Amino acid sequence: MGKQVKKGITRREFVKAAGIGTIAMGVAPSIILPGRSYAAGKELKILVWSHFVPRFDKEWYDNYAKKWGEKNGVNVTVDHIGLAEIPSRTAAEISAGAGHDLIEWIAPPSQFEPSVLDLGDVVKEAEKRFGKMHPLCRRSSYNPNTKKFYSFIPGWTIDPGCYRKSLWEKAGKAEGPVTWEDLITYGGKIKKDQGIQLGIGLSQELDSNMAARGLIWSHDSSIQDTKENVVLNNPNTIEAVKFMARLFKEAMVPEVFAWTAVSNNQALIAGRASFILNSISAYRSAQKEVPEIAKDVFFTPALKGPRGTGFNCEHVIYNYIVPKYSKNVDTAKRFLLDLVANYDQAMYASELYNSPAFFDAPVPSGDRGYPAVQGAKKLRDLHNAWFTDDPFALPGEAKGKLLPLKDAEKWSTNLGHPGPANPAEGEVFATFILPNMMANGARGMKPEEAVAQAEILTKAIFAKWRKKGLVGGKT
Repeated sequence: MGKQVKKGITRREFVKAAGIGTIAMGVAPSIILPGRSYAAGKELKILVWSHFVPRFDKEWYDNYAKKWGEKNGVNVTVDHIGLAEIPSRTAAEISAGAGHDLIEWIAPPSQFEPSVLDLGDVVKEAEKRFGKMHPLCRRSSYNPNTKKFYSFIPGWTIDPGCYRKSLWEKAGKAEGPVTWEDLITYGGKIKKDQGIQLGIGLSQELDSNMAARGLIWSHDSSIQDTKENVVLNNPNTIEAVKFMARLFKEAMVPEVFAWTAVSNNQALIAGRASFILNSISAYRSAQKEVPEIAKDVFFTPALKGPRGTGFNCEHVIYNYIVPKYSKNVDTAKRFLLDLVANYDQAMYASELYNSPAFFDAPVPSGDRGYPAVQGAKKLRDLHNAWFTDDPFALPGEAKGKLLPLKDAEKWSTNLGHPGPANPAEGEVFATFILPNMMANGARGMKPEEAVAQAEILTKAIFAKWRKKGLVGGKT
């Protein structure tokens, strides 16, 4: 490979963009993609993250891939990896020019666009079969500057707030927080009177990244505008950092500066957090490990900021990339399309952690491995039915706990909002610029200085990718 990876990106830049060192089966018909000369191949190597709901991997995905391979005459190998290892492993395989044919990310891997195939033909075929892709999934896999789909997304994960109802009830807010300010008013009271802190991370990990974005969006700010100009340094971002400093002082403890991606889950399950920003995986774990805690966990939509704005960044979004070195491209594409055709099973096997990117996909007939839902013709019908009446609720749990998540599309948005999830946003995410900015403010740095430092780093990243023609805007 020499000194370059692809098209003018140096090895040093490539590694930095990757974030290294920071932390019952139904099969759809085989796809025929016109204009392609790739061989179908008789093997398929897949690298996926280790799912937060263990039964998903053990009881469904691995078996699904195996049976799919048997039905299609393909030797399928599935390897699982911790989410923190995905960037370095991807970079290593692309650098070597060999490895897995499909690599699954849980955030947009837009910084790898020069080294992966355009999957626009798969998206086109999927929309022909299953209806339109959800807009946040499109914005998380499509680069409007190059007009390429650098990844394909079959599903995503809702990112609500999770709170302990009994604690909030004692504090005088039984229905949980509605605004970010409620976290100080009532979360601070819970810490003072009941000795239990909030669980929002301020470290270099996934959940801290998501929380920082949700906070600045709720304060009517963002990293970039719709035209991909950097707009981070403005009074609203400074206001958000000031708020985080107050929140840390009133309702949190220093351990959040060293949290990993599982820390807030663990704190909630152990009874040491009154509120966290996370998917329902923490709740599902509590159902199995500490049922009494699980029965006390309820959910909120995105918290609103001082002017009524509220967005949460999707917690996990399943981006599959096909590296240019793959010799089994058509086989990989067929697998992705068939995965969408069977996403009803992915939803159920993940205990509703996985939501579909194609809500209009039909529900296949026959035994699907879960109790039939009367009148369900599309995945949207399953989604509505299951979030209304949770099939995994424990005996004696309150009814309708998942109802606040039913319309999550209204308050969920993509990395890069209000613009696309471009390579610059991907590198800003991978290098944890926003959680570092929030942590600096919480540790006592002047908010203006914390934001200014983040702006310098962000603008340098955007300028680099803009020079390569992969990001729009001028500033």
